This record gives sequence, C-alpha cells and structure tokens, in this order.
Amino acid sequence: MKEKVVVGMSGGVDSSVCAWLLKEQGYEVIGATMQIWQSDECKIEKEGSCCGISAVEDARRVAECLDIPYYVMNFRQEFRRDVIDRFTGSYLKGLTPNPCIACNRYVKWGAFLERSREIGANFLATGHYARVEQLPNGRYSVRRSVTSEKDQTYVLYNLTQEELAHTLMPVGEYTKPQIRKFAEKLGLPVAHKKDSQDICFVEDGDYARFIKDETGSLGKSGVFKTTDGQVVGKHTGTVQYTIGQRKGLGVALGRPVYVTDINVESGEVILGSNDDLFSDVVYATDINHMGEEHFDENKTYTAKVRYSQTSVPCHVKYVDDNTIRIEFEEKVRAATPGQAAVVYDSEFIAGGGMIIRDNR
Repeated sequence: MKEKVVVGMSGGVDSSVCAWLLKEQGYEVIGATMQIWQSDECKIEKEGSCCGISAVEDARRVAECLDIPYYVMNFRQEFRRDVIDRFTGSYLKGLTPNPCIACNRYVKWGAFLERSREIGANFLATGHYARVEQLPNGRYSVRRSVTSEKDQTYVLYNLTQEELAHTLMPVGEYTKPQIRKFAEKLGLPVAHKKDSQDICFVEDGDYARFIKDETGSLGKSGVFKTTDGQVVGKHTGTVQYTIGQRKGLGVALGRPVYVTDINVESGEVILGSNDDLFSDVVYATDINHMGEEHFDENKTYTAKVRYSQTSVPCHVKYVDDNTIRIEFEEKVRAATPGQAAVVYDSEFIAGGGMIIRDNR
C-alpha cells in the first residue's frame, strides 16, 4: 500500500516539481494550497507570490498535469494569529521578526501538518531547498541543500522532532536549474515562473505602512542620536527602522550612517558606522534543539544570524536552559533582536533560537 503525502503547493515551480518527484518515488500524492489571505478581495496578490489567488490557479493546473487530487485548505485564522499578529506585535516591541519562520512553525508544520494527518496522510512535503534526515543519534535534523545559493534551512530551524519525522523535502537534492529543467520536460505551466520575494502579505514592501494600517501605530516617536550621544534629527516612530538600516533615514551627516540600536521606550534610534554593527557574541532564547538534544560546549559549530549570511565558526554556551551565548570566532554583522541565530553541525542544524542581544 502506497504511503500518502500531502504536498504544500504554492503555485511555484519548486513545490510543483516536489509533487512530481514524490509521485515518481511511489507515494500517493495529494496537492493542497493553504488559503491564508484575509479577505475575499485578496490584497497580497503580486507576481511570484505564494499567497495570492493566482497561486491557487497555478497549483490547480499543475495538479491536473500531474493527475493528482488537489484541495484548497483554509488557514486564514491561523495565519492571522500566528504570523501577522506576531509580526506586527514584535515590531512594536522593537524586534525585527522573520515571518517565514513563524509561518513554517505554526501554520505549515503546525496546522497544515495536523490537517494532512487528519485526512490520512503519513507525510507533509514542501518545495524547500533543504533535506530532512535521521542522524545516527536517532534525532531528525534539517540538512543543507545541495546548492548553497538556494539553501533555505535557516527558516526551518524551529521545527520539532515529531514534525520532522513526518516531513519530506525532495527538492533539496537538486539545484534550481535542475528543478526548472524537470518542469520544462514535464510541460508544467509554472516552469519559468519567478520566485516569490519579500514578505508575502506586505504587497509593496512597506512594512511600516502595513503595521500602521494593522495597529494604528508606528511605535514611539523620538530622536536620532549618534553613538556618542549627539542628537541629529527626529523621527515619527521606531517601527520604521531596523538594525543595519542605512537607506530612508532622512538624516544627512556627510557620511554613511546605519541604525545600530533602537530604544522603543525612549524612542531613541542610534546611528553609527558600519563597523559599529559587528559583534562576536550573540545571545538567543526560545531554543529549539534539533540535531542534538543539547549543545556541546566543547564543540566548534558554525552559526549565522541572518538568512543571507555565511555561517561562521562558533562555540555555544548555556546561560540557562532556554538561553544560549554564541561566541563567534570572527565578528558577525547586524545581529538583530527578533531574528534567528541558527547553529549548524557541519551540514545539519544542531538548533537555534531568537536573538535577544549581542555584545556591542
């Protein structure tokens, strides 16, 4: 009897080929798209979006090509509660969250996996460029994709052992050009569709406007200060800024300046040089242990504090059971509260957590 798998189909080429690969491997494949837009009039429709109405039509056409059942499942409530509300609330607290991490943890692998198992599926599959493997110690971990250019392991660090045991990610074994070539040979209508970019529910990329529309607030207004305490301007709300930001500050000092700190209580936004953004110690909390039940304080790992960064050799120390201190062998740039610090043991995620501060 074939094992049943539900493939989360975004209407893009990666999830489409994911469904075909699993069908070729002998699984009973069911395609499903998560309906997450918040009204009947979709406001997050844009080219390449994994969330718009066109994603459903593209996924449906692919399912017809592959001759697999296809469904649209409603996750509006979960997406509102666990992604949008977390996103806006975090920004108002001075954090810079990655909503894809929350979406993966609570919607795709929380609600979606649960719904998939309710209809008799053994597995949930996605088109992420990553691999799921069981290690010799018996634990499951997410392994880097074969292609570093597309590797998406960073946004998957928060998945649980139970979720990973029921997850398939076949696309991680291939490069993007190989995936597109598969789609071309199959004649899939999404073979040349552009990749989704940015945050899917902020259609114009203006996070501050979105948060103000959602909450009525831009955070506390206040002043810009340099790292030596000089007041150099005013602003209308802390939500408009994030650590490492250079553009759109509205402050001319005759030299490039970057946001190096934000105080949501006083409203002060601190500006400094690029060098001021580097630190060699980062603290993270809400730890998820993945490949290892506990970090080995004597082992050299690698870690990164941004999706696009290269991981850097480090050591991990426990502050308490749910907080770690990551000591990097070379400085990392713009460790930002609210983002993730993800720790790797070779190609596998050992664990990770949410950044709360660094040692700058």
